[in-house]
Amino acid sequence: MANKTDASAISIHGTNPQNLIEKILRQKIHGDAYWKEHCFALTAETIVDKAMELDHIGGTFGGNKKPAAFIQLVLKLLQIQPEKEIIVEFIKNEDYKYVRALGAVYMRLVGKPLDVYQYLEPLLNDYRKLRLITGNEAASHRKRDLKRPERMAWAGYTVTYMDDFIDQLS
Repeated sequence: MANKTDASAISIHGTNPQNLIEKILRQKIHGDAYWKEHCFALTAETIVDKAMELDHIGGTFGGNKKPAAFIQLVLKLLQIQPEKEIIVEFIKNEDYKYVRALGAVYMRLVGKPLDVYQYLEPLLNDYRKLRLITGNEAASHRKRDLKRPERMAWAGYTVTYMDDFIDQLS
């Protein structure tokens, strides 16, 4: 089944790793078109390509709290549990800031305290801007991007910085 955790996955903090994402959000993710079309058969090797396509971070947005692609990829990482070395490479990636942010969130969720400190502390020196999808902006027909439905007018963005984002994770 596409929504089940890998049979060889180990429990994290004494529970199924997917349970680190709340049940209602998991259900919304599993029902979302992005999950069904793009995350269905991802592996630890192919998730990198989807992560490089990210152009914002965030959890949910809009009036009905649609899950963002970022949080869907976090859930997929929890589902497949890639090796620690892969996540460390995500965090060390300086070319794609959203790949780095994805690795940081995953490390914060499943990592041991020493690993979290060791790998996330250097990110406090990364001052690049990140787009955070919020859904708080008023609707406007001029701001619609029909090629990317997650960028509809009600999907407002705010700007944050990598160091602030990492600081909020801890």
